[in-house]
Amino acid sequence: MDGRKFLRVTGILMIIGGALSLLLGFIALFGSLVVDLLGGSGLLVAATILILIGGAVELVAGIFGVLYAERPDKAQTCIVMGIIVTALSLVSNVLNFSVQSLVLGLVLPVLYLVGAFKNKQAAGG
Repeated sequence: MDGRKFLRVTGILMIIGGALSLLLGFIALFGSLVVDLLGGSGLLVAATILILIGGAVELVAGIFGVLYAERPDKAQTCIVMGIIVTALSLVSNVLNFSVQSLVLGLVLPVLYLVGAFKNKQAAGG
């Protein structure tokens, strides 16, 4: 599969995942704020905000992947976004201490990066 298809398909999946993360993140934020008001820890609110940030970045990266799939000259933007999504996934999964979640959470960002690098090669870069 060429870089364009990799980027387009993973971009669409990241848009879906990012949108779901944002939706569920806002629901979780509401719940964590209620828990915090009842004497809970602010750590839950902070973790929920991390989910929202990750979802927003994933959504933007997915949009860039779809928009720039046909533009190899924009591959560097997708590479940067893919690295950011991968880093946020690592941070999020390390906090969960789940190897299975870590592996599954990295599959899509890594495939996105593969597509971006293939697209960059197609541009001669």
